[in-house]
Amino acid sequence: MHEFEIIKKYFLKLSNNNKSALSFSDDVFYDKSKQLVLSIDTYVEGIHFINFKKPELVIKKIFRSSISDLICKGVKPKYYFISASGNSRSFSKSNLKKISKSLQQEQKKYNIYLGGGDTVLSKKLSFTITSIGFSKKIILRNNAKLNDDIYITGNLGDSYTGLKVLQKKINIKKELKEYFINKYYLPDLHLNLTKKLFNFANTSIDVSDGLIADLQKLIFNQKLSFKIYLNSVPISQNLNRLIFNKNLKKLSYISRGDDYQVLFTASPSKSRIINKISKSLGIKISKIGKICKHSFKSEIIGEKGNKIALKHKGYYHQF
Repeated sequence: MHEFEIIKKYFLKLSNNNKSALSFSDDVFYDKSKQLVLSIDTYVEGIHFINFKKPELVIKKIFRSSISDLICKGVKPKYYFISASGNSRSFSKSNLKKISKSLQQEQKKYNIYLGGGDTVLSKKLSFTITSIGFSKKIILRNNAKLNDDIYITGNLGDSYTGLKVLQKKINIKKELKEYFINKYYLPDLHLNLTKKLFNFANTSIDVSDGLIADLQKLIFNQKLSFKIYLNSVPISQNLNRLIFNKNLKKLSYISRGDDYQVLFTASPSKSRIINKISKSLGIKISKIGKICKHSFKSEIIGEKGNKIALKHKGYYHQF
């Protein structure tokens, strides 16, 4: 059963129509009266990260993945709570020192503080992070407008390439290996863009499960569709060279998730201010498509103007 089916069938009624729960259709809880914004994420070894051989990097990936939920809503994270399950091998003194040091570095980088947490003895290693921020407003999901332009920050595909490198499914030079592995563990978050999003974004989400999967979530329950131009989807020079040299398909690399870039829509009239903010902050923001009528089927347009059928739409939680 799909995760959204489970939520709708078994848990939505438990919210008692609480407006702050946003009908469980967004990644955050938003209490407008208290200006409280909250998100929660769980990460399990073997599913969300390969192993725990580099705890100092795994914990940074988990941390950044968690606070990106708030950042894409236009909210700066202020506090976080972390709970962990594992055993003495996972949480050896050496590993705990590395985890603590990495979290300290992340706190300094993103100006956020630990509020508490919990630990549980378990054979299975997992982490749950609750992120908290405060804001008078947020950018909601499922609020796209017909004819909106679709934008993405940064580049897509580097993280997935890093995963393939770690799985030893791609053979490349050492310096490129280090680049992609670094992108896998340390996604680029654009904290400076957070409050600026209110100037132009109608709706937003972070790309965690994949570009197409998250686009579908972005307009879920709206009578809309999307058109994406493959040539416009931004990738790094390193990934571009890799795709060219190994004759790989670009679409396969931009649709796998774990990028944690901000995906948003905006009115065409906002293009000038988006470009201005992009240049002033030094953040790449690319227009990659258009929001269309529901009567048109969502599609991806290839390099030669051809329509591409997408076999892999991203990561979905199935139970």
